[in-house]
Amino acid sequence: MGSLVPSPTEAAPDVVGIMLVDDHAIVRQGLRSILDREDDLAVVAEASTADEALTVLGRVQPRIVLLDLKLSTSSDTEGLELCEQLVERNPDLGILVLTTFLDEQLVMRAIRAGAKGYVVKDVDTSGLIRAIRDVARGGSAFDPRSAAAMVRGLHAPQPEESQQLTGREREVIALLARGFSNGQIGEQLYISETTAKFHVGNILRKLGVTRRAEAVYEATKLGLI
Repeated sequence: MGSLVPSPTEAAPDVVGIMLVDDHAIVRQGLRSILDREDDLAVVAEASTADEALTVLGRVQPRIVLLDLKLSTSSDTEGLELCEQLVERNPDLGILVLTTFLDEQLVMRAIRAGAKGYVVKDVDTSGLIRAIRDVARGGSAFDPRSAAAMVRGLHAPQPEESQQLTGREREVIALLARGFSNGQIGEQLYISETTAKFHVGNILRKLGVTRRAEAVYEATKLGLI
């Protein structure tokens, strides 16, 4: 299980504080060993799940979040939903997606969720460090394959937003159809009630409705449940 891992002292003003969010401890350990060798970078916290990351962010203030998209066995893109939540809480946070998944729609969804960069995990050390520094300076960072995917995504026809419910949101809307409350949804999906409420809000927004019953009706018409 991930945990809050603060530096012995808060990062100096000229040092970029980084939070690692990845469900594999060995990956976080490897990243920490690489990044802590750089004088201007410091890992100030770690988390292995979305809920942990949200809790950690309430205790520390990193400038960069290095975020994997797959944070559990139940979803390959849970990190995208977490990215939206992190940016909503702290718009100045620099989120750099570091993942094994790469396609046009994933890159575009990450950008729409608020990510400032996207690199795949086989990037070399110098490329990763350069990407972190670029995002820390307020820029964006994409490795060549991610940049190419982004260009393809920009030119591809975009589906209607209502068809872009994530896998997790489809699970939530199915439970809404059964009359579950936010708390019950959280228990069923092993997420917090706050996270369940966030997903419900996203579903209402995407379907253009204001009530849960209306969301179920629209989702049924669209064949989403």
